[in-house]
Amino acid sequence: MKKKKPMTRSQNMARVKSKNTTPEVFLRKLLWHKGFRYRLNYKELPGSPDLYIPKYRVAIFVNGCFWHMHENCRHSSIPKNNHDFWKNKLEGNVERDKQNYIKLESMGIKVIVVWGCEIKQMMKDKELVQKRLDNLVYEIIRIVEKE
Repeated sequence: MKKKKPMTRSQNMARVKSKNTTPEVFLRKLLWHKGFRYRLNYKELPGSPDLYIPKYRVAIFVNGCFWHMHENCRHSSIPKNNHDFWKNKLEGNVERDKQNYIKLESMGIKVIVVWGCEIKQMMKDKELVQKRLDNLVYEIIRIVEKE
């Protein structure tokens, strides 16, 4: 991430949405059209999953690459301004995510993480949409069949 003035960086970060992001809405629509019914930002579960499919006991998190430090992704670099603050903040997010996933799995809920960059690629390449969606549906069904 290139260096920006503190005020500019602050304004940028303040505009970042935590709910109903473009990738999240895109994925929701795809799953809805495949027949999946879900709850949004389900606060009764650890981490408030972006999507919770009660029928299958599956929690889906649509993680932004920057905020959740997606490994080897060009969107996940730590800002140069106020580096220590951002490093601690982002590493804290990753640790909190891990703890939430462990809690969910201990409750018998399977966790699927979908990265923002994956969805953005799908939005650009319509052929990729069907392939990735089929993989996601397969993963959800495979989870259920294991039980």
